[in-house]
Amino acid sequence: MMKNYFIKCFHYIIIIEMRVRVCWRFVKVVAIAVLVFTVPSLFCRLTFSKRHSQTGPLPAEDQRILSPKTYRYIFNQPAVCKNHTPFLVLLVPVAPAQEEAREVVRRTWGASGEDCLTLFFIGVSNRGRPQRLLEENRAHGDIIQMDFQDSYQNLTIKTMMMMNWLSVYCSHASYAMKVDADIFVNVFRLVKHLRSSPRHSFITGSVISDGVPRRDSSSKWYVSKQQYPEDTFPWYVSGAGYVFSTDLAARISWASTHVHMIPLEDVYVGLCLQVLGVRPVYSRTLIPFRNLFEIQHLEYDRCTFAKLIILSRHGCVVSPMRLIPL
Repeated sequence: MMKNYFIKCFHYIIIIEMRVRVCWRFVKVVAIAVLVFTVPSLFCRLTFSKRHSQTGPLPAEDQRILSPKTYRYIFNQPAVCKNHTPFLVLLVPVAPAQEEAREVVRRTWGASGEDCLTLFFIGVSNRGRPQRLLEENRAHGDIIQMDFQDSYQNLTIKTMMMMNWLSVYCSHASYAMKVDADIFVNVFRLVKHLRSSPRHSFITGSVISDGVPRRDSSSKWYVSKQQYPEDTFPWYVSGAGYVFSTDLAARISWASTHVHMIPLEDVYVGLCLQVLGVRPVYSRTLIPFRNLFEIQHLEYDRCTFAKLIILSRHGCVVSPMRLIPL
């Protein structure tokens, strides 16, 4: 009998030890996950320089290129938020001739319910057909056009005009998203994610922490030493698609009066955030560990795609139209 008693005790000890080991492994996994999530953020907070904010505003001539007073509206939608406050405003930069891209967005993720508002921002181009654009705007009432030249090099101008428009005409919205027309947005997943996100000084997307300027003059992303003398960029979010609380729109517009323009609009927004002392945050899931703003290549998988917020058309093997049923 005593033998059976000791055997039972031995078994209990083994079971308890196994459970302790399992619990300890779980604690270690959680600790590692916490470190993965927090250490980069803490490092960013400790090293986030405000050197640009120590300087005064740019000379008036340098401010002029990004000032909304420099440009005039050809089409505007000043009343879209007057009697309705959207939870999320989707700001889509497109070229005047990209009529098909605008229509695809309208028929897919751009039509995501009363809580969301989708607007297209364009400049002017020699390739545009003003009459077609006029008719399109009359039919949909979602085009905002200003009289700067629409080009890749002027994306920073377009982005700052978007920020200004948001701060002037739709500042009561909770969040805004700058997103390219060739990106698929899982708006339902995004809205769910934002319900528990901060409402102030918040910006998230695919965070780039190791950006460096390209000095090769033949590169599409060339930045000269004169334009940007530093050897590294501050943390910024990929311009493919990023989300921010709308209070940042006016503050980024203000910060632009302290930062010399560079033609990389997403990096430029990062420089403005540096002036404000605001750092972009990661949007990731813990289990499985995944970036919700995916701009890398992914094979098509319905379940995986349904859990992400954005997908690049160039980063997956299917067209946006195939992703509609998610």
